[in-house]
Amino acid sequence: MVAITNSLCSKTNMSFSSPFPPNLLPDEGSPEWMNKADNAWQLVAATLVGLQSVPGLMILYGGAVKKKWAVNSAFMVLYAFAMVLVCWVCWGYRMSFGDELVPVWGKGNIALTHKYLFEQAFLGMFPNATIVFFQFVFAAITLILIAGAVLGRMSFYAWMLFVPLWLTFSYTFSAFTIWSTKGWLSKMGIIDFAGGYVIHLSSGVAGYTTAYWVGPRLTKDRENFPPNNIIMMLAGAGLLWMGWTGFNGGSPYVASTDASLAVLNTHVCAATSLLIWLILDIIFFKKPSAVGAVQGMITGLVCITPGAGVVQGYSAIIMGVCAGSIPWFTMMVVNKRVKLLQKVDDTMAMLHTHAVAGILGGILTGLFAEPHLCKLFYGSLNKYMGLFHGLRVGTSDSIRWGVRQMGIQAIGILFVLVITCAFEDDR
Repeated sequence: MVAITNSLCSKTNMSFSSPFPPNLLPDEGSPEWMNKADNAWQLVAATLVGLQSVPGLMILYGGAVKKKWAVNSAFMVLYAFAMVLVCWVCWGYRMSFGDELVPVWGKGNIALTHKYLFEQAFLGMFPNATIVFFQFVFAAITLILIAGAVLGRMSFYAWMLFVPLWLTFSYTFSAFTIWSTKGWLSKMGIIDFAGGYVIHLSSGVAGYTTAYWVGPRLTKDRENFPPNNIIMMLAGAGLLWMGWTGFNGGSPYVASTDASLAVLNTHVCAATSLLIWLILDIIFFKKPSAVGAVQGMITGLVCITPGAGVVQGYSAIIMGVCAGSIPWFTMMVVNKRVKLLQKVDDTMAMLHTHAVAGILGGILTGLFAEPHLCKLFYGSLNKYMGLFHGLRVGTSDSIRWGVRQMGIQAIGILFVLVITCAFEDDR
């Protein structure tokens, strides 16, 4: 240990009396601006999100569909994960987080040179290499979620073309506009903590519209569609749930109290939503459903995502109740009564579990966003304030900020709907 310490001190011209323990001393590979704890947590969080896709959604899809589609469904996930990574480092990342081309889109460029990758990221005290990987797993899971709507009938060759095209001409628009510090909606003050808009609303809408264009499965396959392996489906769902710790916990880009709150809120909302969905199934269908429990879990996770680190614990409970009931109603009641909705063969119910839940989460975040928690994440006390807290404070300024936030959240929903549907219509 003494030899290591002396070596590190000689590299950095620091005396042996440094207040830092040897493993935290700056060196050529760990510059002074880098926080090693934040960097380590960010890489762990990214890995957790990656495991949601591979093997999480591979297992979930493979268990949820008929046996004859299981291998193809899992293969679609594996291909998308690989293709998105190559596209991401070649042009996608900098189109999403690089220099502005237009107010809703960045300039495409590679993110592969060590000079660029070793520079400090635009957010967080870690290198660009870390944030490129972290944002890649978010982009990858978005495409993989879209696959859930077309399992069982989309040609694999068509999927091979769809993945890079949708990433380039749809995902990068939403990511730049909402998440990049240079984006139009980001500057306006939209709250999308971890991807309720960029990932879940866009994947839900894209999946549903893609299912419309691809067309339905055979009638016999739609009407008789039992999971081929419920245990495998539940195992995939478990990986998805636990992986959400990195999904929302990594989004503050720092190992902080805000990250801890985001993780706890995530699991509280998911558990509440699962239980509400389960209760509704028992009340109206007279029996619990494992498939329904998974759907309730997913809607809870999706709903909390845009506000995980900026709402209080009681708000997470309320959001869980809404996430377990409103998407249940749209799926079990509205979908069965509206003939237009019945014409679209949405295999994994992406419209309800992601689009409806994502919209719900965005609206409820605009309602419950707590200004002091927003300051921890955004650094601004007044710019971000939920309507509920604006009304609670009761001043004209606070109410105005709350109404403004709800309006921005609504504009964000409309933007994602337009961008996503525009790409699908151009296909």
